[in-house]
Amino acid sequence: MQATSLRSSPLNPLQQKRRNATKSPTQRFSFIKASFSSSTSNSTVSAPKREKDPKKRIVITGMGLVSVFGNDVDAYYDKLLSGESGIGTIDRFDASKFPTRFGGQIRGFSAQGYIDGKNDRRLDDCLRYCIVAGKKALEDADLGGDNLSKVDKEKAGVLVGTGMGGLTVFSDGVQSLIEKGHRKITPFFIPYAITNMGSALLAIDLGFMGPNYSISTACATSNYCFYAAANHIRRGEADMMIAGGTEAAIIPIGLGGFVACRALSQRNDDPKTASRPWDKDRDGFVMGEGAGVLVMESLEHAMKRGAPIIAEYLGGAVNCDAYHMTDPRADGLGVSSCIERSLEDAGVSPEEVSPFVSDDYRNFVLFFFFCCSTTLVEYITAVILFSSVIFKLSHKCFL
Repeated sequence: MQATSLRSSPLNPLQQKRRNATKSPTQRFSFIKASFSSSTSNSTVSAPKREKDPKKRIVITGMGLVSVFGNDVDAYYDKLLSGESGIGTIDRFDASKFPTRFGGQIRGFSAQGYIDGKNDRRLDDCLRYCIVAGKKALEDADLGGDNLSKVDKEKAGVLVGTGMGGLTVFSDGVQSLIEKGHRKITPFFIPYAITNMGSALLAIDLGFMGPNYSISTACATSNYCFYAAANHIRRGEADMMIAGGTEAAIIPIGLGGFVACRALSQRNDDPKTASRPWDKDRDGFVMGEGAGVLVMESLEHAMKRGAPIIAEYLGGAVNCDAYHMTDPRADGLGVSSCIERSLEDAGVSPEEVSPFVSDDYRNFVLFFFFCCSTTLVEYITAVILFSSVIFKLSHKCFL
């Protein structure tokens, strides 16, 4: 992604975005063009393939979430900056017999104002989180209430993925079958358990008739959704997409399943510091739940409606290690080739990339996230070596 010059990297860029949201569409458009020109002119190697057509350039105009810190993006960001942890003891059910008894459990969630009471009682939390995060993202993009009429709904789509889907509904249905027989299974069992229903319900509520489906690729689900949503816009199949991910697996069967495959940390005495992917004594990851959604639009569409622009999506790539169900390739070939293809798709040369957040908005920022606190030493070493080749040793790498 390339951060636009609408904000100058303050302590909280999300708040800065709102202060700049009153700029006129003309100002924003020239601003983005200026940052585009300056970034290419200052680069060591030109990138002739970088997209220039405003119909195919993708910008992010809204963000919405449901998290352990609540549903407000600014509050969430402030808590991250302050180093606050949302991890604690699971109390939604009796977890005392599990070897892992903590996680990022959401407490006090309310969908009031976003989902009507009748549906709110029926829906799996996975679906509730999706709908609320999606509508919050639209509000953030200045598309709340009557402003949604600015959008051609036949060219607006939803692509929100999930790894587990409606796990609570599924678990309750199985229990009803075993204890009471098939006649006691709710008629909403199948619709609310399948993974695409979050996208479907959000589209039904909003009247969005564009591309609508779900992707399920475990921890990479949301990234796949962003990539696919951007390509729908590039191909002219949509002017705008709501894209992201939602998950609500902190229930007995969800916790038990991850415990069974020995993936979770068991630091019950210190849950707030249990997630430590770079520590030599790491013992697994920490479960969480929630939803995160972006509003992605073509630059042309965003400019026409005077949208508050947060960042520009330049490109991406997807591939597969083709190696093992859980272990990454030791040689790092999968991730290194994905980085190369992403840069090619974005039209960005390795010399233009800063592997850290810079105060200079004209730099392109590449983020590496290693979130699974498992045995990754050889893998990480390989990634660093391959990345050094890709980026021609033009930047230092810090761990």
